[in-house]
Amino acid sequence: MGSVTLRYFCYGCLFTSVTWTLLLFVYFNFSEENQSFKNVPVKGLEPQRPFPKKFYPRFTRGPVHIPELQQKENKIGNPLRNHVQDPVKGEIEFSPEMGMIFNEEDQEVRDLGYQKHAFNMLISNRLGYHREVPDTRDTKCKEKSYPSELPSASVIICFYNEALSALLRTVHSVLDRTPAHLLHEIILVDDNSELADLKKDLGEYVKTQLPKTTKLVRNENREGLIRGRMIGASHATGKVLVFLDSHCEVNEMWLQPLLTPIREDRRTVVCPVIDIISADTLTYSSSPVVRGGFNWGLHFKWDLVPLSELEGPEGATAPIKSPTMAGGLFAMDRDYFNELGQYDSGMDIWGGENLEISFRIWMCGGRLLIIPCSRVGHIFRKRRPYGSPGGQDTMAHNSLRLAHVWMDEYKLYHLQTNKCLVAQGHPSQKGGLVVVRECDYNDQNQVWIYNEDHELILNNLLCLDVSETRSSDPPRLMKCHGSGGSQQWTFGKNNRLYQVSVGQCMKVVDPLSHKGYVAMAICDGSLPQQWHFES
Repeated sequence: MGSVTLRYFCYGCLFTSVTWTLLLFVYFNFSEENQSFKNVPVKGLEPQRPFPKKFYPRFTRGPVHIPELQQKENKIGNPLRNHVQDPVKGEIEFSPEMGMIFNEEDQEVRDLGYQKHAFNMLISNRLGYHREVPDTRDTKCKEKSYPSELPSASVIICFYNEALSALLRTVHSVLDRTPAHLLHEIILVDDNSELADLKKDLGEYVKTQLPKTTKLVRNENREGLIRGRMIGASHATGKVLVFLDSHCEVNEMWLQPLLTPIREDRRTVVCPVIDIISADTLTYSSSPVVRGGFNWGLHFKWDLVPLSELEGPEGATAPIKSPTMAGGLFAMDRDYFNELGQYDSGMDIWGGENLEISFRIWMCGGRLLIIPCSRVGHIFRKRRPYGSPGGQDTMAHNSLRLAHVWMDEYKLYHLQTNKCLVAQGHPSQKGGLVVVRECDYNDQNQVWIYNEDHELILNNLLCLDVSETRSSDPPRLMKCHGSGGSQQWTFGKNNRLYQVSVGQCMKVVDPLSHKGYVAMAICDGSLPQQWHFES
């Protein structure tokens, strides 16, 4: 009797377990799962849960069907298998959900886009080649009128391994927002790109979908941005050259404000205000009106515009004199570009060319202006996604060439020993010491620049620096920080080289020693503390 009762008890437990298992399975699969994902597109649920109608034009692919009537027929594939569609002009509404990833292919496009281009190519592809951007001009700019007869423009866009969607959106923004009688031609210069879609696909698109005034020039070898733009200029026949980067979108009435000052004075070079296109979301936003400058490491930087420049009768719409340009976007008279000697062809690939041509403009009778009523958006990438052939540091090479050509150079000469202050090791070694050695007037590693911030910069690389906490430590070479203090030097009486932060003067430790060590010491005007700048 007891064994029968136990057997039925076990059967009951087994039946109860199976029942609960089935109930839980049904609950989680048909109730809770649907509630959790009811607003997220899940593969297999598309017919039951489509996107709202207004969402259709924003995507070129994904887990939902997009009505064919809302798209053009033009499609271009890319090696990432993510089709780029060209939606009907004016239909796209930008949405923060545009970067949503629906499948592994979308994830791959996004990841490889950041790797190859340093911005969100998934959103770029979904945007297509046309989109509306906010008019970021000052309201007074919209009231301005421009001459009916302006010089024609050749727009030159040099690119290397650019995302095809970003490149063609740049081209179409120019075509969509530029009066036809002012746009003489668009010249695309392919700097020997390696990506497959920039070969046959781009060539076919230019031939069949763009106006005949759009030309595609192919470089047989990698020339770099500098020589690539010079090649583009050699093919141009318009009165004015307009240089644009390959990931831009021009705004409303962008060209007329640039051409007008050039019409008035052909030696005027003009730049638009560069609006910001986010690398992550491709959101277009307004940029403040600033002007170009540079630090004494010869790196470009933005500076605030002095109030005196904004107090004229035109107010915030008046052209602004700028010491330098960012370099990616500017316009100048074609003949004047050639008269100036174009770019410095001795510079390589990229870097420093914007400062070099800025210096040349101002020092050779021209002027450089920022035009607040001209706005062009630019994708500000977080890094430069490609290097230089052979891994060369072209920025350093070009900056050194710039300094040697356009800036005054000096030897820091020690009067008692008739020797020059140099780096003990390599002049680019941070933390390296300095010593005095025999002067070599052909050695660029002995060249110092003494700038208006009272910094001593060796070979345009590193600044002479001292420790502010250990005054007994000898002077060393450090990265220029631009904050004065440990890198601020003045020449005092009796040829003393005085360090402002530590309150001491630099001297040669033992003038008779061949080692040439230098140190900081109390300023006493003695011979070991006497220095001279010799050009």
